[in-house]
Amino acid sequence: MNNTIVLGVIGADCHAVGNKILDHAFSKAGFNVVNIGVLSSQEEFIDAAVETDAKAILVSSLYGHGEIDCKGLKDKCIEAGLENVILYAGGNLVVGKQDFEKVEKRFKDMGFDRVYAPGTSPAESISDLKDDLNFNIGTMAV
Repeated sequence: MNNTIVLGVIGADCHAVGNKILDHAFSKAGFNVVNIGVLSSQEEFIDAAVETDAKAILVSSLYGHGEIDCKGLKDKCIEAGLENVILYAGGNLVVGKQDFEKVEKRFKDMGFDRVYAPGTSPAESISDLKDDLNFNIGTMAV
């Protein structure tokens, strides 16, 4: 079963530490992680997903402009033939202190399947992804 996911930090964000932590956690949980790194465009996420037949795209952002950087990603995924790809976003996605439920709703309205607040444990998103992909791989040792 294909367990490939694309992971990266979108936009002009260069926060690499969280990206490395997520890469390690998802890899250890049994996922085949294609990490496109930091400063990644929507097109880079999509190209990597198409090339690897990824089942999910995990977008991270810490510098607060994730909402702007993620706008239109779902539509571009559909145009690229990735209408069934699962989209996750997490981190410090917006500027300033905002009610996370409202932030989550805006991202879901943009087509994201799951949205994670700053400080969410990788174990939570790993568990969710296993559920969303309907398979159990490896042990969740995070």
